[in-house]
Amino acid sequence: MHVVIIGNGIAGITAARFVRKNGDARLTIVSSETEYHVARTALMYAYMGDLRESDLKPYEDDFWTKNRMELVLDHATDLDTAARSVQLASGRRLTYDRLVLATGSRPNRFGWQGEYLDGVQGLYAWSDLKTMQRVTEGITDAVVVGGGLIGIELVEMLRSRSIDVHFLVRETAYMDHLFSRDESELIHRQIDRHGVHLHLGCEVDRFEDDGNGRVAAVTTRDGRSFPAAFAGIGVGVHPRTELAEAAGIETNKGILVDRSFRTSAPDVFAAGDCAEFRRPLVDGRTIEQLWYSARRQGRILGLILSGKDLSYDTPVFYNSAKFFDLEYQTYGSVPATDDAGLETRAWQDGTRLVRVARRADTGALAGVTGFGIRLRHDVAATWIRAARRATFSGQDVRELAFDPEFTSLPHNDIARELSAWT
Repeated sequence: MHVVIIGNGIAGITAARFVRKNGDARLTIVSSETEYHVARTALMYAYMGDLRESDLKPYEDDFWTKNRMELVLDHATDLDTAARSVQLASGRRLTYDRLVLATGSRPNRFGWQGEYLDGVQGLYAWSDLKTMQRVTEGITDAVVVGGGLIGIELVEMLRSRSIDVHFLVRETAYMDHLFSRDESELIHRQIDRHGVHLHLGCEVDRFEDDGNGRVAAVTTRDGRSFPAAFAGIGVGVHPRTELAEAAGIETNKGILVDRSFRTSAPDVFAAGDCAEFRRPLVDGRTIEQLWYSARRQGRILGLILSGKDLSYDTPVFYNSAKFFDLEYQTYGSVPATDDAGLETRAWQDGTRLVRVARRADTGALAGVTGFGIRLRHDVAATWIRAARRATFSGQDVRELAFDPEFTSLPHNDIARELSAWT
């Protein structure tokens, strides 16, 4: 059996690894991004000099030949599902028995004037890192648009080179759709402490041309203008579906799949950022655009391609990030504010914060979030999955959180605060 995978991101590579672990199928992985798989989540650290570019490769170069995976540096231009073949830009045509579309996503743009000027970009792929390294060389001023996780990464990258940054965020508090007011304030203080000019409630109107096709400034809807030899865009991503759409495969926002990652075309599968589940997952999502989710989808798909009878079930949601020096983890569902279905309680001590959510009708734990404090993944996920009651002892907190070196947590105080439901 010949399995062809389009895309060498975490979903495609994980699927390939699990196909190889469970059989002898011929494996071909096509990508026009890089010759080898790179850890996109670590792109920022290469820019900041914390990692060498070679460190971004999770596997040694001979890993692929040892595991009989053919890597093809090329671009898929056409898919013929009747002939079971993929046309590549180089002229080569690949035939397949099973095809995986792991084409990922691309940064959003909103039709702003000047949004394709030189020096205006998002941060998603290897090419974005290389372009950013080139266009920020020697500059002194930049603007970052969008208060999400990519936005804060772009800001930190630019500040690592002492570039003055104006950070434009549409919301009136950072990620207020997800974070409580106190949590957003923690992030505001981090941003301020690192010398970033944060502008909340601020929306872009246009990117100004310097007369040579390069961005020179960003003008906002309220008429302000900020100098910018570079403008980073971090306003979300959308699935890459062009190849599937052109082949007549059913798409909506993403490539439509069932819980076994099957598309509307025979023996064509899709996973990762580009895939959209026809039936919503338990938490209501149909698209999961997170590295952790893509890896899990790739693992399940690899097992399915190896003959296992499996379907994708909803894991306990997990994500983590870093806002400069402030670490963040979240598990399950923790809304920004109490709603009809979920109630929340929080404990805070300076820059350390823990917030839990319980289901209003049953009192079961629905989720937990930590800032500046590390939570144990297996404990949080087990408790949420088991619908454990959201009341805690000091020993429970010791089990859930671990004390970093040279610090300690007031476990009993945290337990008391998180259990004080009214």
